[in-house]
Amino acid sequence: MLFARAAGMAVGGSGVSPAVLDALISLLNARVHPSVPSKGSIGTADLAPLSHLALPLLGQGFAEYEGELLPGTEALARARLPPVALAAKDGIALISANAATIGHAALVLHDVAAAFDALNVAVALTFEGFRANLSPLDRRVQAARPAPGQSEIAARLTALLSGSDLWRPQAARRVQDPISLRCVTQVHGTALASLLNAHAHVELELNSAAESPLVLPDSNEMLSNGNFHIPGLAIAFDTLGLALAQTAFLCVVRCQKLFSPTFSGLPLQLTTRGPEHSGFATIQKTLMALYNEIRHAANPASLDSVPVSEAIEDHASMAANVVAKTAAMAPNLRYLAAIELLSAAQAVDVRGLAPEAMGQGPQAAYALVRETAPVLDEDRPLGPDIEAVEAAIRASHLATIDLLAR
Repeated sequence: MLFARAAGMAVGGSGVSPAVLDALISLLNARVHPSVPSKGSIGTADLAPLSHLALPLLGQGFAEYEGELLPGTEALARARLPPVALAAKDGIALISANAATIGHAALVLHDVAAAFDALNVAVALTFEGFRANLSPLDRRVQAARPAPGQSEIAARLTALLSGSDLWRPQAARRVQDPISLRCVTQVHGTALASLLNAHAHVELELNSAAESPLVLPDSNEMLSNGNFHIPGLAIAFDTLGLALAQTAFLCVVRCQKLFSPTFSGLPLQLTTRGPEHSGFATIQKTLMALYNEIRHAANPASLDSVPVSEAIEDHASMAANVVAKTAAMAPNLRYLAAIELLSAAQAVDVRGLAPEAMGQGPQAAYALVRETAPVLDEDRPLGPDIEAVEAAIRASHLATIDLLAR
């Protein structure tokens, strides 16, 4: 939030005093972090959160410094920073912006992008365990329908599967796999396009003067305007949530296909011990519970506003809430990726597939899973295995890439 507000002020147009902007940057560099309530913005400038962000500059409010929550005046004193005195326009310059939403949105994009690519890696390992047909990844297939994001996902999966025995003619078990495998590039491609669109909106807001009034010193004017209103970012994150829910559903049904002898050609629930053992049966409940939470969070929030301020503010983007519910998806996406990785690794072992016959990405993913969770033989609680693989994903031990790098 501190960085986002400083970036917006640096563009110009806020009318802030240079000393106040310098003090804001000093607060950031000294790692004095204001304590800010997470609720209170409706997306027509984050007035309430940014008011709390600015209080420590005046020696008021509360701030975290060196791991301790302190009164603002004490936090400044420990960091050897003086309080500032506000001049004309400084107060509204500090609060009439969307830095709370934008700062959070940047962090959410990082977490969601990492979780999403973990799903791409999990897909590649599932392809190996299922013995899927790789013809949908063919460049000619992608060129025939160049939908946004689709060819990029196909290229990502192709790179992960480099060296796989599945590229050999007749290596696949089926001509047509289920949609959850055959149409990964279409669904994940849409999610990637949505992710990049949300990224573009965050970059736009970080590099814009969203001030009202906008100060134009060259012409000695101040113009009332609506640049504080960010429905574009709200809709972009609502769209991203819908796309992520689609990828989550595909993950759930891919795992179910691995557990099904009809589809996978493997023993029921991926156990070689027969029906007296559960294998991966109960994990289906966890899959559905995770998807249900993601599906619930995917419901658009940008439509839900009512007039406030005597109906002067008769529309709101609800951008802060949209970003917050998107943030809630990231851990569940990681857990879904962890379950699919565990399931696909089990399929590889039950099928008796040699790791060296797999692509580079699946080999690395399989090794990571087996470092943290042994193959399931006798039934045991799978919760610790899921937690261990999710922790490895969260710690960036899985060979994911930065999908937002350009």
